[in-house]
Amino acid sequence: MGGCFSKPKPVELKIEVVLPEKDRGKEELSAGGKGSPRAYQGNGTARHFHAEERLPAPHPYPGAQDCLEAAVCHIKDLENGQMREVELGWGKVLLVKDNGEFHALGHKCPHYGAPLVKGVLSRGRVRCPWHGACFNISTGDLEDFPGLDSLHKFQVKIEKEKVYVRASKQALQLQRRTKVMATCISPSAGHSSSTNVLIVGAGAAGLVCAETLRQEGFSDRIVLCTLDRHLPYDRPKLSKSLDAQLEQLALRPKEFFRAHGIEVLTEAQVVTVDVRNKKAVFKDGFKLEYSKLLLAPGSSPKTLSCKGKDVENVFTIRTPEDANRVVRLARGRNAVVVGAGFLGMEVAAYLTEKAHSVSVVELEETPFRRFLGERVGRALMKMFESNRVKFYMQTEVSELRAQDGKLKEVVLKSSKVLRADVCVVGIGAVPATGFLRQSGIGLDSRGFIPVNKMMQTNVPGVFAAGDAVTFPLAWRNNRKVNIPHWQMAHAQGRVAAQNMLAQEAEISTVPYLWTAMFSKSLRYAGYGEGFDDVIIQGDLDELKFVAFYTKGDEVISVASMNYDPIVSKVAEVLASGRTIRKREVETGDMSWLTGKGS
Repeated sequence: MGGCFSKPKPVELKIEVVLPEKDRGKEELSAGGKGSPRAYQGNGTARHFHAEERLPAPHPYPGAQDCLEAAVCHIKDLENGQMREVELGWGKVLLVKDNGEFHALGHKCPHYGAPLVKGVLSRGRVRCPWHGACFNISTGDLEDFPGLDSLHKFQVKIEKEKVYVRASKQALQLQRRTKVMATCISPSAGHSSSTNVLIVGAGAAGLVCAETLRQEGFSDRIVLCTLDRHLPYDRPKLSKSLDAQLEQLALRPKEFFRAHGIEVLTEAQVVTVDVRNKKAVFKDGFKLEYSKLLLAPGSSPKTLSCKGKDVENVFTIRTPEDANRVVRLARGRNAVVVGAGFLGMEVAAYLTEKAHSVSVVELEETPFRRFLGERVGRALMKMFESNRVKFYMQTEVSELRAQDGKLKEVVLKSSKVLRADVCVVGIGAVPATGFLRQSGIGLDSRGFIPVNKMMQTNVPGVFAAGDAVTFPLAWRNNRKVNIPHWQMAHAQGRVAAQNMLAQEAEISTVPYLWTAMFSKSLRYAGYGEGFDDVIIQGDLDELKFVAFYTKGDEVISVASMNYDPIVSKVAEVLASGRTIRKREVETGDMSWLTGKGS
């Protein structure tokens, strides 16, 4: 938000408190939680204004008139393709030199606060080292996900071989910029039984779709409906931080939805969709007509079907209430986790400090085996065992036993009996698409909604996104895949919105995900389904490694721990359309990756 204005009396500014570098490792708990400033305070109506009302005299930023301008370095201090964090007053700025030009941007990723200087600069954008979000260095705009906000872009000038940066103190403090959005000109009053856009599901796909429509100038009615009791929140964080409270999880404050005319119906269940008459029917009988529809219902967790399955204190983690109850019940007691995938392992890791004992039950012989392979799975298993987690592998639950209706024991098929006061089930999920069965909207044999690259279903005007879809993955020969990642849902929600506005956008993002266990992060990019070999560089025992998953002579995905920003670098290489060959990663010579941007 470059421009600064004449200086009225000084305004008191809230100063964010930033944790010292050593505490920064706990990034996964940070957005709105422990590691990041509560940057959302400034995210209500005050920051939003529309093109026709460009900045009247009282500036919408309290105190933005306090501008800082200073020389931050000499022009020779940075080479082309280099990034540096520079001080500006009591804030910091990311300075980038690309093709001989200097750019100054916010220095922290708005998603979870990662230092972007440790990221990857390539093709005119900087990619976050932690979770792969990409920002355009000329505008600061978010170009790939996860996250909702963009970076501030600051004014740069060169004088006498010195680089000067000018910024408002408020922008330096906020570290995030919410794009300007259109206002809704047709609020619901008077014709509440019809909407222009109806979005079913308020996860990342649904929310990003609504926000993208407003960012692109769409000013008609948008209704977002969700089974949840809450406004959209950061669901992946639930299993990593079971104690998290709703205000730490909320993706946007309540005022945000009001300010931008995005109506959210909570605890609202769509039971049928009538595509001929363009109508959605809700469980309570309410009918809503739409012109465009986005289906982003997500998935429903699978539950145990064994004897005693209805015993109390057995949970799948879907909501903040579930997560919080699990922690309460586990404190000082015995916890059993069924399933050693991402959700199960994250929950087990989180509970080790709270529970008396934590046991994990899994059908496979190692955790994450299908996803990360035998060797990486075993290394992670060792890390868990050294944190007192007990594994019961290649077995499953045959019975849940209760005392006074509450869980007391988990009996395994191996006839082992585990003491248990609380049990968390993480054995996968199925698409929550049952309500579409009679609708004429195509579903595949597993219940997923097939879409094309534009996120369009078989019915014109009906789009789908998120965990419940299969879509063509561009860089794997358009193979139809289902990728239930948070980042992917964001990207699909955006593409769906662009195509509702006839912009002919196509999904092309490289999948990126992460998991956090014992304050350590594992990052992953690509699509590794069907890998036939794993090439590991680094040290698995030290948990400082990078694993390349190959099929034939091609690298199809990569995972790493303590090896940043290599996963972001690989994602950027794949996003540029380049194929990485197996022989390139077998040599152990990483110079092609660690070198400067492509």
